[in-house]
Amino acid sequence: MRTITLEEHFATPGFLDGPGRELRDQARQVGGRAEQLMRDLCDLDAGRIAQMDAAGIDMQVISLTAPGVEQLEPVDAVALARDTNDVLAEAIARHPTRLSGFAALAIAQPDLAAKELDRRVGGQRFAGAVINGHQRGRYLDDKFFWPVLEAAEALSAPIYLHPTRPPRAVIEASFGGFSPLVTEMLAGPGFGWHIETAVHVLRMVLGGVFDRFPKLQIVIGHMGEGLPFFMQRVDVMPVELTKLRRPVSAYLRDNLHYTFAGFNFPATFLDLLLEIGVGRIMFSADYPYASMVKARGFLDQIPVTAADRALIAHGNAEKLFRL
Repeated sequence: MRTITLEEHFATPGFLDGPGRELRDQARQVGGRAEQLMRDLCDLDAGRIAQMDAAGIDMQVISLTAPGVEQLEPVDAVALARDTNDVLAEAIARHPTRLSGFAALAIAQPDLAAKELDRRVGGQRFAGAVINGHQRGRYLDDKFFWPVLEAAEALSAPIYLHPTRPPRAVIEASFGGFSPLVTEMLAGPGFGWHIETAVHVLRMVLGGVFDRFPKLQIVIGHMGEGLPFFMQRVDVMPVELTKLRRPVSAYLRDNLHYTFAGFNFPATFLDLLLEIGVGRIMFSADYPYASMVKARGFLDQIPVTAADRALIAHGNAEKLFRL
């Protein structure tokens, strides 16, 4: 059975000297596994391929690791997005059957971001784009960003909406008052950035993004960032209130796709399966932050038919991303 993973990350030395500097510095302080993680992020060749082989992963669709370029000054974001996309394009060319990629976009300059998306998806056959959450407190429901969404719809290029830290004011108000490390974890992978992403998606729905761009497809990880649990609850906001064309849950079922991305949790998977159905669920490992071996083992154990397992493992991704 072919396997394709979709939330897999990389970095470049230039990125780690810039927006990834905090990540790099923390790894140096911790040492050991954390420093190895930095090396794994920057390896787009033999080491990565060997780990894929050992885990039984046939293809990774790779994206620039968080925090991406979204929090940079616009000029700096454009340059770094271009440079990291060039590195990824070269890696894909070296390993065309093993690697694909999501283009980083400097959405602070939407027209340039749209052109970059066209260049990478149209010219170099990237699978789509990655956007790491808000851009300095602005979300994709803001019409400022709609040229990017218009281009994505026209190109049939899905956007992987990856978590990022909430805005600083939200962190202080909702997650502060603890030790710095507890606040960092609570606002980040412990809870906050998943809820941040779920709110971002709901903002897009309520802001009319999918009424304006009905063919736009968004991918989110971590078994849906909590949204499947609320799939029926969100419809307490009826169309008479929202002024949308359809109930909120309809957009979550028709314009979103969902990946594992490190959430190897049986109960969470079953909730996603029951609410969404097998046709919009796709495999992920969240490498190198999570184990490909454990993700592959979880895929083999989920309670679905062989045909449905194949859809989750590769079939849905092949169709959506034309892999």
